[in-house]
Amino acid sequence: DGRLTFYPGNQTVDLPFINLMKRYGTVFLNAYTNSPICCPSRAAMWSGLFTHLTESWNNFKGLDPDYVTWMDLMEKHGYHTQKYGKLDYTSGHHSVSNRVEAWTRDVDFLLRQEGRPMVNLTGDRKHVRVMEADWRNTDKAVNWIKEEAINLTQPFVLYLGLNLPHPYPSPYAGENFGSSTFLTSPYWLEKVTYEAIKIPKWSSLSEMHPVDYYSSYTKNCTGEFTKQEVRNIRAFYYAMCAETDAMLGEVISALRDIGILKKTIVIFTADHGELAMEHRQFYKMSMYEGSSHVPLLVMGPGVKEQQQVPNVVSLVDIYPTMLDIARIPVPQNLSGYSLMPLLRGKAETQVSPREPRPSWVLSEFHGCNVNSSTYMLRTGKWKYIAYSDGHSVLPQLFDLAADPDELTNVAIKFPVIVRSLDKTLRSVVNYPKVSSSVQEYNRRQFISWKESLGQNYSNVIANLRWHQDWLKEPKKYENAIDRWL
Repeated sequence: DGRLTFYPGNQTVDLPFINLMKRYGTVFLNAYTNSPICCPSRAAMWSGLFTHLTESWNNFKGLDPDYVTWMDLMEKHGYHTQKYGKLDYTSGHHSVSNRVEAWTRDVDFLLRQEGRPMVNLTGDRKHVRVMEADWRNTDKAVNWIKEEAINLTQPFVLYLGLNLPHPYPSPYAGENFGSSTFLTSPYWLEKVTYEAIKIPKWSSLSEMHPVDYYSSYTKNCTGEFTKQEVRNIRAFYYAMCAETDAMLGEVISALRDIGILKKTIVIFTADHGELAMEHRQFYKMSMYEGSSHVPLLVMGPGVKEQQQVPNVVSLVDIYPTMLDIARIPVPQNLSGYSLMPLLRGKAETQVSPREPRPSWVLSEFHGCNVNSSTYMLRTGKWKYIAYSDGHSVLPQLFDLAADPDELTNVAIKFPVIVRSLDKTLRSVVNYPKVSSSVQEYNRRQFISWKESLGQNYSNVIANLRWHQDWLKEPKKYENAIDRWL
């Protein structure tokens, strides 16, 4: 959650290396994902293209394996490149459940797809390495810096992808049932200031926007939660962020140890945030701030120190920025704009050969846990969220200056603003057309998957992540699918 990198969010947990990056670099106050879910977000970051252009509609569908990323171009231009950890931007990953839930989101049924969010404390006050796989990848990156980077005669670019701070799989909920366990150790939990944790306000279920209700239900969050449960989930999430910060610290320390920190640009960002029980949801897949607002901090040569940038930016800006750093000509077809002018603290107009950066960013979502394609335009104090074809589901409009918690949809109150923002949105993406092509894609994919299973179809679909609900009334849900088809 990007809001943890600046005030007031950063009062809740000690993040020493994020703070170091703020002191010696620039923090973006309004950085957004282009799609609040792993694979589509990463596809946008690696390609510099909006989601409707990559057609990365869900966690299964990303870029083609041979897509030319910014890292490929940097390698072609003489950079030594190295990747460790989670990449997840090409097609074919994630579970069958993930795919089928995305394809069947237009079916007229409601099934829980996640375990109820909960916390789990492990180990003792000395237990530092909770997320072992991430630590192993961090060690690999650190060793590479100390053993390889130190001897290079050419410039290098190193990518380290972490899984944290991501909830863990929930074995208590039976096989194949989502990741809804917030897990940490007392060592990290002690870094969290419990008194500073804000308990989010919830609307009653009957007042929720219909898409939010669907999300809350499929994420198993419509039951009763005590304040203590909510506070714990949030605290454990912040503790997981503290562990992530320590991994960032290992990389920064390695660069400092071999004497190249001052010659190296360091960028810290994320594919999406975590709602941690805001809006009666956990996880991502939402345009609310907890899910769509990502951290973006940059430090290094040429980057202004102690700078806070208020401009809206998004992950598609990483591609042109990386090329700009490497002085490689930036392709004209990209959705993003180089962040270098902002990082140097200069006015855009002095330096940009391209038309100036737009005053808005776009995020869109077409995957599971949400029963409609969703489009978010963020500009000035406004966040406008349009759904589906633009009229069958009511839009949302939030004034983030007056209502930072996004509790009051003011779309009906400001029809002129809605019309103007909708016009801008349509000039960027013909969203009714995109929504309709996603619906067709979902049906096609589902039909070919169903046919590939043959006689086995009923048994397989009954035992996906929604099995606990499905098995109560299997015929009812199969009939709903038949009606949809």
